[in-house]
Amino acid sequence: MKYLVGLLLLAPLSVMALEVPIEGTVQSRCVIETDTPGVYGNPNAYTLTTSPTDGGVVPIVRFDVTLADAYKAKITHPTSFSASPTLNDTQTWTGSTEVSSMSDAGMSGYEAAKVEYGSSTEFDLTVAGSTWFKTSSSATNGGDKAFPGGTYRAVVEAECIAK
Repeated sequence: MKYLVGLLLLAPLSVMALEVPIEGTVQSRCVIETDTPGVYGNPNAYTLTTSPTDGGVVPIVRFDVTLADAYKAKITHPTSFSASPTLNDTQTWTGSTEVSSMSDAGMSGYEAAKVEYGSSTEFDLTVAGSTWFKTSSSATNGGDKAFPGGTYRAVVEAECIAK
């Protein structure tokens, strides 16, 4: 018996290990929807703009948040065309984003508290509900040269970022 215990102590021990996965799915409590698609007006040969006074339509995006103070809205106005005829010059881009309307009076401070940098604007979504944001966009062809005929497309990027 003594020898058996000694042999067991000298024998290599085998260790078994097992990894057990744990999974879960998180459903975002922030949904982004296009409310109004934008349209470029062409008030002169070298400008495309979403300004209604120039024949354009300002795009509007809606953020629906069911969990207060958990998300930020980040909206970026275009700085290039995603599709266009061949352009032989450089375009100058301008744009801005602002609150268009809201479902709750508690959201009234969003516009004053927005943070702008580069072509992006961030809004802290501190109240549950729906907020509509409008984003203006304008492109001017370099040297006041005419834009060639064709279809032009640009994209407003809207993101819901968890805090």
